[in-house]
Amino acid sequence: MDAIVFGATGFIGRALVAELLTRGQRVAAAVRNDTLTPWLTSQGVDIGGLCIVTADITRPLVGLPEVRDVYNAAGRFAFGLGEQEARATNVTGALNVLEWAATLPGLRRLVHISGYRVSATGSHPDYARLGAYEASKLEGDLAVRARADTLSVPLTIANPSTVIGAGQHIGLAALVEGLWNGRLPALPGGPDTFLPVVTIDYFVRFLAEIPASPAGEHYWVLDDTTPLLPELIGTLADHMGVRAPRRTVPAGLLRRLPRRLTGADPETLSFLSADRYPTASARAFASRTGLEMPPAADALRAWAGDLVAARFGAASPGLSPYGFHVVSGRPTWVTGERQSPTHVLLHGLPMNADVWAPLAARLPGPILAPDLPGLGRSAATPQPVDAWLADLMRPVQTRPALVAHSLACGPALRFAVDHPDRISSLVLVSPAFLQAPAPRLERSFLAAPLMRRMTAARLARALGVPEGPAVHSAAEDLRRPGVARRAARALRTTVADRRQARELLDRVSVPVQLIVGSADPLVEAVDFPVAEITGAGHYPQLTHPSQVAHHLGAVSAATGG
Repeated sequence: MDAIVFGATGFIGRALVAELLTRGQRVAAAVRNDTLTPWLTSQGVDIGGLCIVTADITRPLVGLPEVRDVYNAAGRFAFGLGEQEARATNVTGALNVLEWAATLPGLRRLVHISGYRVSATGSHPDYARLGAYEASKLEGDLAVRARADTLSVPLTIANPSTVIGAGQHIGLAALVEGLWNGRLPALPGGPDTFLPVVTIDYFVRFLAEIPASPAGEHYWVLDDTTPLLPELIGTLADHMGVRAPRRTVPAGLLRRLPRRLTGADPETLSFLSADRYPTASARAFASRTGLEMPPAADALRAWAGDLVAARFGAASPGLSPYGFHVVSGRPTWVTGERQSPTHVLLHGLPMNADVWAPLAARLPGPILAPDLPGLGRSAATPQPVDAWLADLMRPVQTRPALVAHSLACGPALRFAVDHPDRISSLVLVSPAFLQAPAPRLERSFLAAPLMRRMTAARLARALGVPEGPAVHSAAEDLRRPGVARRAARALRTTVADRRQARELLDRVSVPVQLIVGSADPLVEAVDFPVAEITGAGHYPQLTHPSQVAHHLGAVSAATGG
């Protein structure tokens, strides 16, 4: 094998394995349990050069294949650890990897991944002051350097700052989560607090280049242009359409306050520093090898989208691609293809675009599915929803089928009347303005406080659908500041506009198809095709996606879409 990666199932380790395999190397991945292979396959990585080996670095290593390059990406990264637990991987484990590497006859390089704060915490691992995680990283760094010198092991240490990218949900991510959910009234630290980042893609490319370079150099790998923390949080707040805190709380004060008041883990406070780091050698190395960091602000914005899509590690991302886009002047959560969709899918209350995931998986072409303004993950906009929809559709170069559910049928109708040349057909799924009101359901949702307290289980029961990812996603959003209030207001408006929507339906000039469930039928006659799905209620795209996809396919075939 060309290389072995310890900690290969971790955030950094798995990305490093993918990078090395993509470069054509034969890679041994040292793991306890193989969750790596499915992940690599899901990322489209050719695993022909992969060998999975079982290893526990907290014990002496034996029986592993001979390799040229050794990467130790294993580490226990968590706060609140006990000293023994932290040292087992970050100190003993690191030394075990080094001792094994020293036995390799053809060893070219041992690359040990440490941490960027090891240069700022002194030369003594003070567990009481620093906490188990940071102290163990410092102790491991010092021990590996000393032992490698004794054994004449060719060593390079890489000290990354916070590594960001899809799948990173700890550290700085906790601040972003508080910001997103309206639970960050003030920023920890001061106006000069510097929490540098580096992207996972850049870092693993950097690591992959190290073994071919001369030994003896160690690198602090981080982006010196990372904005100071207040600006960083402000950038993310603007991107996500939420309010940034204006006040800061000095780290010294946070240390003196009870954790129950601050919500801050004491171990994180040492990271709230204005310190800068010796990055000159890493920058010179990157220049020699042709590596270039992406702009920090762009990387942070992309990461924010990853965090929101994954509910900060609590769920798997739904529809993709995903991210925030400016629509009608405000951040809108958009999934799918913005320029050439075959279907544009507009959700109803109290859901978000994830309600379309089961259906989208069964449609033949790309889809475009946003969260409506002020709902789901989209910021509210002062513009009317019709102006928002027109702006959303502006980049679209195809003539897609416009598919709307429940609440969204009104805006979709108005768009179809005003822009018949922009769409091939209009499909209304469970158009509430043609169905019997649901008094109990409406009472449940007209009160914003009730919606904010909705658990996923209660929401599923109220909607008459199975509890699943889409319902969990909607329940999460309803707890965010302002979303439940705006959803309640939108529902009241929809109830009041039934007659106007019915009159508008007769003015549509493109082909129209209605899809309803047998348990939620139409109560008004219409002169358009109506597909009734047996056993479905108000959300057939969730409960009967195959049947809905079948009817959409029939519409596309009839209209040539």
